[in-house]
Amino acid sequence: MIKPLYDRLLLETIQEESMTLSGIILPESKDKPTIARVVAIGDLEDNESGNQIQVGDHVIYKKYSATELKHNGQDYLIIELKDILALVEEDK
Repeated sequence: MIKPLYDRLLLETIQEESMTLSGIILPESKDKPTIARVVAIGDLEDNESGNQIQVGDHVIYKKYSATELKHNGQDYLIIELKDILALVEEDK
């Protein structure tokens, strides 16, 4: 497994299907998704705002700010904490 260092996160992108209201599935757009699932967290102990991000959370990140890599056939992103824009919360 990959363990990010310092204030970095290991993310796995979430592929969302685009579907119209009538149920037609649209082909993938050329834009890369900016929502991902947190797989591993580096050392966030020094984070002044507190550790709000947990493994398994879905986050929105800045486009083009991540380093892409492939490990054991799976695509991952490594990104700095400062490039995370928001947590995605489930609707209740």
